[in-house]
Amino acid sequence: MELLEIVEKLREAFPGEILEWIEHRGQMGVIVRRDRILEMCRFLHDDSEIQMNHLMDLCGVDYGDRKDVRFEVVYNLYSIPLRHMIRLRAQVPEDDCRIDSVTSLWTGADWHERETYDLMGIVFEGHPDLRRVLLPETWEGHPLRKDYPVQGPEKEWSGYEEVKAVARRLKKYDFYGAAEWTDEEESRARAGEAGYVKE
Repeated sequence: MELLEIVEKLREAFPGEILEWIEHRGQMGVIVRRDRILEMCRFLHDDSEIQMNHLMDLCGVDYGDRKDVRFEVVYNLYSIPLRHMIRLRAQVPEDDCRIDSVTSLWTGADWHERETYDLMGIVFEGHPDLRRVLLPETWEGHPLRKDYPVQGPEKEWSGYEEVKAVARRLKKYDFYGAAEWTDEEESRARAGEAGYVKE
């Protein structure tokens, strides 16, 4: 099935939900409303002529103030038996930053959704275990948002001293040996001094 035929089937099944589609270099991107994303994904997954049985990737995008709707959740879908691909881009407004989880269709979406929640702050409704996956639970903010400070948060993360203590205890397993960092070395490394490496 041609990519444009997939878009047409999606438009027929979900009138008014498809906002735009873009074909570029043999790839099809479809911008959709978020409200029926789970139904749309189920349709693409279950339809015998489409069979999008593999979620290649899922991620979040923050357009800042460049677009009317700040966030998108992007789904890269692939049909293994039919060998075609489509990209869904669901718009997520900043003032209601949530979208339905697709873990009921693709269990592999679990960690992708958790990562997107962790780094972008997009909540996935119905996710079986939505919590941070890369940052500690006590971390404040979402570092991949455009408004997150480039140098990190103003105040130091509350768990930093505890992590330093654990790192010191585990230092004996370090590739470079058990040498301790001095306070000055640690300070220079944390400040991101260009090219600084412990000697």
